[in-house]
Amino acid sequence: MNSLQKTVIGVDVGSGSVRAGIFDLSGTLLSHVTQKITTTHRSGSRVEQSSQEIWQAVCHCIREALRQSGAAPESVAGIGFDATCSLVVLDKNGAPLPVSAEGDAAQNIIVWMDHRATEQAERINASQHPVLNYVGGKISPEMETPKILWLKENRREVYENAWQFFDLADFLTWRATGDLARSICTVTCKWTWLAHENRWDPDYFRTIGLAELADDEFARIGQRIVPPGTPCGDGLTAQAAQEMGLPAGTPVAVGLIDAHAGGIGTVGVEGGALNNMAYVFGTSSCTMTSTNDPVFVPGIWGPYYSAMVPGLWLVEGGQSAAGAAIDQLLAFHPAAEDARKLAQEAGLPLPVYLADRVSEKAPQASDAVTLAAGIHVV
Repeated sequence: MNSLQKTVIGVDVGSGSVRAGIFDLSGTLLSHVTQKITTTHRSGSRVEQSSQEIWQAVCHCIREALRQSGAAPESVAGIGFDATCSLVVLDKNGAPLPVSAEGDAAQNIIVWMDHRATEQAERINASQHPVLNYVGGKISPEMETPKILWLKENRREVYENAWQFFDLADFLTWRATGDLARSICTVTCKWTWLAHENRWDPDYFRTIGLAELADDEFARIGQRIVPPGTPCGDGLTAQAAQEMGLPAGTPVAVGLIDAHAGGIGTVGVEGGALNNMAYVFGTSSCTMTSTNDPVFVPGIWGPYYSAMVPGLWLVEGGQSAAGAAIDQLLAFHPAAEDARKLAQEAGLPLPVYLADRVSEKAPQASDAVTLAAGIHVV
């Protein structure tokens, strides 16, 4: 490619890997690189990751994708991040704080799928606080305030020494630029920010047992909440730029939760956001739809204002085990190990390899279902 042609970098941090892609300004993917990340499962439905490992993976993927694309570092007009809605805990020096007693300091992320805070979520829901109307009437243990309450009650020293609690996407923009701004997407969908009123509700935090967060005027969870795409600070810091192989000052945009980034890409097709529903599928899955006016449905997350499409309300449904359930099902099959080796030789993920084999036996993709006639899997 022409090394002077402008490019942008998109970084997606999923549950199991980090991906970085280099695009030209027409949206053509020039190169992409993936690196797996470690997920630690502990007793008590605890699932943890390391923000340091994720950051290193982000920098590696950007450097390598840039090299493969042939684009000059100076061609990069901006970087955008999306990530899972996982909780990152840092001390006053910006260093990791361990979220489990038996964990090393590097394990400072409570992953979205972690359910350690189920009891805390049930107590929060018993309060029937009006804020809960904007999370479908009930908060999930996968959201952030129950997890922070769990830390206060079970890891008090960590809670008190925490300088910042970040959603993972907001951690990445802070780590890249030093800007503490939070995304409307992350804090509205997972932290109970009332985007339609542009405020936190101090009474909610005091009611559920997190008065300290309200007392310091929310300095630890976000005082400047801005729309996704807003430029962060002065762009990449000198340190982050060196780690990524890019010029200092390269613009960085406020990010999104990974599903919502996928949602924007989906509803942007012909017909627009009000006529299209997004179905974003990965380890988990999310179905999302936008409306002009708030729609309250018990058990359906939202309504969230401007959390995905600016000026529109979002409602969404989640399924925690989607791709993860398929992986588990495949692992049960006696031929799984042989199939995994064949997939590896073909350079494909196992589900993709198997889907390709199925496609070879069906005239059209929609005919593949007939190959499983009479077989039901629950």
